Amino acid sequence: MSENGIRDLKKHHPHTIASIFRRAVFIVIGAILYSVSLEVFLVPNNIIDGGITGISIILAHFTHMQLGIFLFVINLPFLIIGYKQIGKTFAISTLFGVAVMSVGTYLLGPVTAFTEDPLLAAVFGGVIMGIGIGLVIRNGGSLDGTEIIAILFNKKTPFSVGEIVMFLNLFILGSAGFVFSWNSAMYSLIAYFIAYKMIDVTIEGLDQSKSVWIISEKFQEIGDTLLARLGRGVTYLHGEGGYSGDDKKVVFCVITRLEEAKLKTIVEDTDPNAFLAIGNIHDVKGGRFKKKDIH
Repeated sequence: MSENGIRDLKKHHPHTIASIFRRAVFIVIGAILYSVSLEVFLVPNNIIDGGITGISIILAHFTHMQLGIFLFVINLPFLIIGYKQIGKTFAISTLFGVAVMSVGTYLLGPVTAFTEDPLLAAVFGGVIMGIGIGLVIRNGGSLDGTEIIAILFNKKTPFSVGEIVMFLNLFILGSAGFVFSWNSAMYSLIAYFIAYKMIDVTIEGLDQSKSVWIISEKFQEIGDTLLARLGRGVTYLHGEGGYSGDDKKVVFCVITRLEEAKLKTIVEDTDPNAFLAIGNIHDVKGGRFKKKDIH
């Protein structure tokens, strides 16, 4: 290897190790939180989750075997399939997360339930579960093979992956009514809904970023005002009207969720006829997103 090659390896290798270690730590934290939500809140109150976890809880209830065994054994074949369908990194990250989760539920099995109130268990269990799943997803893994099943079915059916996942989860959550009670089924739906929302919050963050696109004849004035009042840098893009063929200037910038109302006011006051589009962004990296000081 050349001297430059060795230098490059030394330069990039520590960063790669640090990145992998960071992802592994967050996957471990997420998997542990998921285990806590199951063994400390949900399972003792006969509340189940969707997907393979829900199937595992039902099987553990009938067989009186450890939940962690079913979580690992049932997920394993789908992870092998996922290795071919989705990729090596995802499969390894998911296998690692599922292994930690399975061990976590095994170790937490003897722990006494934190509460015997099923509503409190559904709410707090759902919150903790959603945060755990969100941390794992954000770091390139998963804790359930349901999505892999949906991808396989998606290739042979007219339904989307999201529709298949929803159908499977509704079927599994509904089965809690036959296995435990219909109250348990309804509490399971509450926990599932809360977890679903918390996954979004964890992945996107509380300080969610938004992309803004503005088309206006007063683009320069709007851009200057955004910089002066919000401290946000803007980018001017060249566009062309599809109907008129006229040249257009597009103002693009990234703001936080808390700045959305103020931005709308700025645009409305500057040009009431301006075209404004705002979308959600999960991650922002690089560039000059950091807010400038406003004097």
